[in-house]
Amino acid sequence: MELKVFKSVWGMQGDWKTKLKRIAEAGYDGVETPMPAEKDEPQFRESLERYRLELILHVYTGREDNEKPYPDSAEAHIASLETQLERAASFRPLLINAQSAKDSMPYEEQLKFFSHAVRLEKQTGIPLGHETHRGRATFTPWSTARLLRDIPELHIVADFSHWCNVCESMPFDHADSLSLAIRHAIHVHARVGYEQGPQVPDFRAPEYEYALRRHEQWWDEIGRSHLEAGSPIVTFTPEFGPPGYMHTMPFTGQPVADLWEICLAMSRRIRERFRRNFPAHGENGADKNINFQKRY
Repeated sequence: MELKVFKSVWGMQGDWKTKLKRIAEAGYDGVETPMPAEKDEPQFRESLERYRLELILHVYTGREDNEKPYPDSAEAHIASLETQLERAASFRPLLINAQSAKDSMPYEEQLKFFSHAVRLEKQTGIPLGHETHRGRATFTPWSTARLLRDIPELHIVADFSHWCNVCESMPFDHADSLSLAIRHAIHVHARVGYEQGPQVPDFRAPEYEYALRRHEQWWDEIGRSHLEAGSPIVTFTPEFGPPGYMHTMPFTGQPVADLWEICLAMSRRIRERFRRNFPAHGENGADKNINFQKRY
């Protein structure tokens, strides 16, 4: 099993060539990003190929720009997912990360949406994970576990930082739900959350060591789950957010940490932990066309 670490473009500046060149030079295996604007697509595709980066794409059901208000119906979310997946598939990403449905959507509507999403995943042949995210149907451990029990083929992208925030805990009292989510995770957003937010000011600070250790325990369990299932790879993105999501100083708005550096520090920590905990397995394999479908 190989480890592949991706860099999110969230908070990065510049055109696609500039961003992807910097990501490649920093040693990341790939990039995680929403789809480029159509006018920028040629440069995006060319830069991906030039810098030999793998790709994870984001889609947002109900609102493609992730800004407009959510519609309420499963049909509207299904329609937006179909449209976005059709275009996303043309990029041949390693996997697709979806922020899906709506937290207040009635459960029967959620079942309709996610059952259709599983069918679409099979049609495209590209793994589709639904991110555990505030504001979405997967916003709590128990709501996600209910969906996973009713739709066993459903996959998630594990961003448990959101659940720490929503539950205002680490959340120790939802171990069964977390265990189920771990078994269904196909990708990890390696951001550290805590009781008061989805992102600690700096994961390296000793006052947040308890939160870091808890997240790393979950991430280790996801790695073991992948290994036991025979997955050829496990993928992580250190997805810390820019100022506004990152803590800032009052009045000045000065960020409390450097976004690029904090993501890079986490990527190095993930690689070192993988080498220590999975010593018989490699990382950064030469085969860029490895078959991710073996597990799924």
